[in-house]
Formats: sequence, C-alpha cells, structure tokens
Amino acid sequence: MRIAVDARELHGRPTGVGRYLGELLAEWGQAAEARRHSWTLYAHARPAIGAPWSESVRVVDGSGGTAWEQWNLSRALSKDRPDVLFAPGYTAPLTAPAPTVLTVHDVSFFAHPEWFSFREGTRRRHITAWSARRAKVVITDSQFSKSEIVKHIGLPESRVQVIPLGIRLPERSGERPREPFVLYVGSVFARRRVDQLIAGFDRVAERVPKARLEIVGENRTIPRVDLEALCRQTRHADRITLRSYVDEPTLRDLYTRASVFAFLSEYEGFGFTPLEALAAGVPPVVLDTPIARETCGAAARYVPAGDSSALVEALVACLTGDAARRAILEHAPGVLARYDWSRTAAATLAAIEEGAGGR
Repeated sequence: MRIAVDARELHGRPTGVGRYLGELLAEWGQAAEARRHSWTLYAHARPAIGAPWSESVRVVDGSGGTAWEQWNLSRALSKDRPDVLFAPGYTAPLTAPAPTVLTVHDVSFFAHPEWFSFREGTRRRHITAWSARRAKVVITDSQFSKSEIVKHIGLPESRVQVIPLGIRLPERSGERPREPFVLYVGSVFARRRVDQLIAGFDRVAERVPKARLEIVGENRTIPRVDLEALCRQTRHADRITLRSYVDEPTLRDLYTRASVFAFLSEYEGFGFTPLEALAAGVPPVVLDTPIARETCGAAARYVPAGDSSALVEALVACLTGDAARRAILEHAPGVLARYDWSRTAAATLAAIEEGAGGR
C-alpha cells in the first residue's frame, strides 16, 4: 500500500503536531507491519529526519501554509496517486485524490472563537470541518475531544476514533535533587493563562524565598499578551525566565530539576506536557477541567479556574513539601501506563489501513 503523509510540521522547530508525527514515525520505522507499506512524506522544505525516513521525503515547493496544502500538495498527490493520505494536523487537501485519514487534536476554534482572530478562526473552522466531513477516518486524542468534534462539526460518533497519545519515559541515571522552581512548557495561548501564572508567582516567591519560574514556549496569544512587560511589572522579575524555545537536552534538564509543573489550560484536546512532566517525576498542578481529569486522573493537583489562592497554595505545597509531591507521584505509574507510543502507532496504522479500504 502506498501511504502519503503530510509531513510539513516536521520542518523547523516541531511542536505539537510535529512531535506527534515524529513519535509515530519513530515507532513505524521499527515496526514490520508499517515497513511493508510504501511511504512518502510530503513537506515544503526538507525536515531534519534521519533513517529510515530520509529517503521517503518529497519536497513540494511552497510556504507550507493553507495555499500549499490545498494547491501544491493536492497537485503532487494527484500526480503520485497514493492509496491513502494521512493528515496529522487538523486539515487536508479537499481535492486529495485518495481517501484521507485525518487527526483532529481539538476544536478550540469552534468552542472558543474569542481566542482566535476573526480571519484565523474562520479559516480553521471551515477547513477543519470540511476536511473532517470528507475524511474516511477521523482520529482524535481523547474522549473529551471526540465529544467536542461530534458536537461542533456534527460527525457521527462512529466516524471518530479515539487513539490516546503516548508518553516516552525518560532514561534516568539516578535522581538529582529537585530545585525550587515552577516549570511551564508549551506554546503560550490565551487559554493557557500564563499571564495568571506570572501574576500568582509574586505570592509564591514571597513564601518560598528561592523560588523561580521557568516558562518555555512561543508566545502565540491573540490578542497578543506582552509577557515580558508582565514579568517586569512583578516584584520578583529577576526570578522569572522566559524562553520561546529550548532544545531537547535543555528541556530534559529542566524536567529533571523542576519541583512542580504548572499548566492552567482551560481547553485542550489532550494536554501532553503535564504528562511529560509526570513521566519525568515532576508533579503537575493543572486547572480542574474534564480533559485534565481524563488524562491525568489522580496524578495531578487540581485548582479551580480563577482561584489564585488555590493556585498559590498548590505551588507552595509542591515547592516546599516532599509529602505533597509524593501524594501526586504515587499515582503516576498507573496513569502513565495508559500512554504508550507503540500502541498509539499501531492503532493509528490500523486506522490508516482501514481508511485505505483494508489494503
């Protein structure tokens, strides 16, 4: 079977969709069931990808945006005539000459249009809905997202498959002493309330004299929130570090040293980084939402939306008390056992084969 993959998110600095596809490819590269197929990865520029996939990349000129997807990629697919297209990031060419298997990670642009510019929100809603309705199989990451897709796009439940993401457990060479800092990792969207985390940190720093706040993620807020200005306005600006991106070794180091992970997201399709932190032995403090409860279970400390005092108490407890951290981390093995990239990749490959008609 000839499988085409929209691989543009592997180019540059892969974040959500790019990391998702990268993990799938890492598993498929080792799986005999996957290697019996013929794969072509389409991207607008050559991604940094190693064996066995480097020879499978086809560069299709263009920007990698919506026009590239709908015109350039569609033309390339029409020429190559694959048996199925796997589109891992919400949308696909509407004129693709093959059945499409589409992953829709969340539909925040439907549920909360106020978080997006008019143009961006409209584009996302229309193309995602059209792509999902045309797709042979729609994949999503959680039961919560499935219910949202059914509600907002109107697909029947039978058309949507839930395939949870995996978590890659870090290799540990002995535990290092934890340092008193709060870590946030993830693209900074309005829904993730990083501004509230910065504001609340002043009260944390007053109670934990050596506490620090490390924020890692590209600022993608709309309307734009000036995070640097917010930090300067705090009483402890010298203890807050903002970085838009760090490489994998630096990220692993941060997870190894942090005492608590903060993720105050109001809406996610899955919520990858709190589980990534948990796998590294960092207890997550998260907003009390249905998706957080579904994914993290008992292995998190939950705070109500808008309750800054509860947030401060949770962060202080995890920064200063081993007992508070242990109470969360003792549930980690049972929760993390649910998330395995080999199972995710196998189920996704089965969905792709189903989309192609079982070939």
